[in-house]
Amino acid sequence: MKQHLWVKFLPKNLVINLATLGPIGKFRHAPGTWGSLAGIIWFSVAYWNLNYLAILLFSFLSLYLAVQICWEAEILLDLRDPGKIVIDEFVVIPLCFMGLQKLLQSEIGWLVILVGFLIFRLFDVLKPFGIKELQNYPGGIGVVADDFAAAVLTSIVIHILVIIAYYQGFLDKYIG
Repeated sequence: MKQHLWVKFLPKNLVINLATLGPIGKFRHAPGTWGSLAGIIWFSVAYWNLNYLAILLFSFLSLYLAVQICWEAEILLDLRDPGKIVIDEFVVIPLCFMGLQKLLQSEIGWLVILVGFLIFRLFDVLKPFGIKELQNYPGGIGVVADDFAAAVLTSIVIHILVIIAYYQGFLDKYIG
């Protein structure tokens, strides 16, 4: 993927504000955590009742837009993957919860979201299993790819935990 021309026509302030989610990326401490928390809120509002296909389509559109906006923001800020760019965390959060809609809409949905948030932040900060190398891709691809990988890994871990909890009998009343 390369940077597309349409993003060059957006006003500089709009690109920066989208990339930083307005003031969130400018928070002094842990802007990525705040961007992820904003992503949880966004997920809870925009994705809650979507089916699997709609979540995938909406997520991939969001990923495309984030890559383009991050790419242009890096150019405008003259910085490589600065911490203040948090749209990448924001758009990948829904991917952490793919396939868990039934459990999310149960009484323990809040717990699943909390666990997913914490696991995602852990993977986003530590960048294990080669995730760190994904940042070496050019422009917005490198900004978003490591967060995408952390979200996919988070989803896998949550699914494994759900399977273990299910076979241990802890989820019988939540998953029929």
